[in-house]
Amino acid sequence: MITIYNFPRGARGLRAMWVCEEMGLPYRVEAVTFPPSDAYRKRNPMGSVPFLEDGGVAINESVAIMLYLTQRYGPTPLLPANDDPALARVLQMVVFSEATIGAGLNVLMAAHFAAPEADKRNWSVRGTEERVEQAVGCVEQILGDQPYLAGATFTLADIAISTALGIRQGALGKAPSTKLAAYRERLAERPAYARARANAQAGA
Repeated sequence: MITIYNFPRGARGLRAMWVCEEMGLPYRVEAVTFPPSDAYRKRNPMGSVPFLEDGGVAINESVAIMLYLTQRYGPTPLLPANDDPALARVLQMVVFSEATIGAGLNVLMAAHFAAPEADKRNWSVRGTEERVEQAVGCVEQILGDQPYLAGATFTLADIAISTALGIRQGALGKAPSTKLAAYRERLAERPAYARARANAQAGA
């Protein structure tokens, strides 16, 4: 049985659960306390979430988990085949969701919630904020008039990017544009998303 360790309401863990729900994979969610316990750190020395165990496999990083699940238990429309031109766009946007947007959001959330008052709007925070906003604008351009980021088919790209946009809005209060809000609303209508979100919020 796949086990996904996550903080209750942990947004990045939602990605792993959403993939499982879309693919019909059975899984269980194990809640992680904050700060993480010593027992959890023995499993995952980083103490981060999400963390996945699946038989002899034990990995963290939500993007790696999504790619692992689709490759291990695919094929699935979530990850286009190697000869499908859409694969390049999917891989780009999955990595972009964390390497560009998510990494910037981590800095902005640390500044917003933990930095001394004098550092909350320092040079690096302002620069990171500008970079994240540029990245969000890029997402909107790539989406264009398509239903999904890689074209007509819902993929990992949509799971990864919509989750990043949700973190930006939920943690930092940054409302998406009209187009991106409508995009996220379409994704939220997917039954697999509703089931994953309920599990992510419960953390159990």
